[in-house]
Amino acid sequence: MSHGEPGAHTRADGDATWDPAMPGVLRLPSGRLVRGRGLRRPLPPGPAPAFALYLLGRRPPPVPWEHRWIRWPDLWLPRDPAAAVEALREAWERAAYERVEIACRGGYGRTGTALACLAVLDGVPRSEAVAYVRANYASRAVETPWQRRFVTRFPLLP
Repeated sequence: MSHGEPGAHTRADGDATWDPAMPGVLRLPSGRLVRGRGLRRPLPPGPAPAFALYLLGRRPPPVPWEHRWIRWPDLWLPRDPAAAVEALREAWERAAYERVEIACRGGYGRTGTALACLAVLDGVPRSEAVAYVRANYASRAVETPWQRRFVTRFPLLP
């Protein structure tokens, strides 16, 4: 049931998350909702995120909401895997009660990899997480073999 501004969704406990019908919103098995998107496209209509993870090789442009930057070059892996694991855990925890966004430039490779890691945290087996995100977010998600390997090792990274 949606309340307030368009695109907002209020859970039974009163907390605002994403409307599951909005483009780019992935529903995890627990019911958590996370929006993935590409930053090269305009901000979608509707409410802003409360928290965002930006997966970029360079510092993201300023935004008026709380965010974290993970240094993550295009088609590669995070420069600091331990910091990425910590940030992804925070995003997963916060998605239980607020609007969380995960974004890179295109919205597929790095974003898909991060969403697959959130799926692992949510209970999806590592071996099935990429397929889950491709089926429920974008068929192009997780673009390289090393991104797939990152997911199969998550969160068992050094």
